[in-house]
Amino acid sequence: MSAHEEGAHAEGQVQPAQARRLWHLLEPLHAVLYFAPEVLEEAGALGYSTEDRWSSYFPLRAAPLGPVGTEAVASAFYSFRPGMVARYVDGMWKAAGPEAALAARLRGIDRTYRTLFGDRTGSPELVEAAALVRRAAEAADLAGRPLAAANAALDWPSEPHLQLWQAATILREHRGDGHLAALLTAGLDPVEALVSFAAVGAASVERFESRGWTPEEWAAARERLTARGLLDADGTATEAGRELRRRVERDTDRLALGPWQALGPEDTERLATLLGDYWVAALGSGLLPSESTLGIGKV
Repeated sequence: MSAHEEGAHAEGQVQPAQARRLWHLLEPLHAVLYFAPEVLEEAGALGYSTEDRWSSYFPLRAAPLGPVGTEAVASAFYSFRPGMVARYVDGMWKAAGPEAALAARLRGIDRTYRTLFGDRTGSPELVEAAALVRRAAEAADLAGRPLAAANAALDWPSEPHLQLWQAATILREHRGDGHLAALLTAGLDPVEALVSFAAVGAASVERFESRGWTPEEWAAARERLTARGLLDADGTATEAGRELRRRVERDTDRLALGPWQALGPEDTERLATLLGDYWVAALGSGLLPSESTLGIGKV
């Protein structure tokens, strides 16, 4: 256990497992952005295709970065094949610019949350949860975290349920930016990151294929990881490969801990309690896929 992890177990400190629990609770509240019909309607009204997931995913997620192109999006999103990114990003701001996409995603989330939560949208519990998660988001360190910083630079919406969504978005991108740093430290390029994650059972190979890599690129990454002793011949992780992925997750948890330390253990635990019903509503909606490339609950 590292000195930092030992310190996290000291009295008055949030433990990494507690921060990971908050990620599990907040991720569905953010991720409905990419699947809810209300959001897709708003994106379609701007001129984005709604016949597939990615035509709206890329502008809605990238909008806080401004009118950036393929290279910036591929760098920030990391695990997508650059050719796939180019297919969706080249020219995407011709349909509607980033400011319009930002407004559309808030309108869509407003409608989605009202559908999911009903009368609880303005409940005292949601108001309290929104205030706590906003405190955590405003405490996030942003250096070296482009997606978190871009979302944190946006004006806060006035309504608590929209503040809850925006704070959840800042925190998930903060964690995601840190995860990329952990992957780079582990020496895993974008396709190797996916291959090694599939090898430990985080999700099926078919699920990871949604990132656009060709069979030849996937096989080449397997060969590279096998040569490093991280995969067996059948593509499953060796013990060294599993340990590397465990190290990536430990580093990701450590790098995500700051906002929760600022919130403190009692308020962090209170937030987890408050979010439970909203997490259940998001998962129970059927909007989100049953299998995720994030490996939640499996790593």
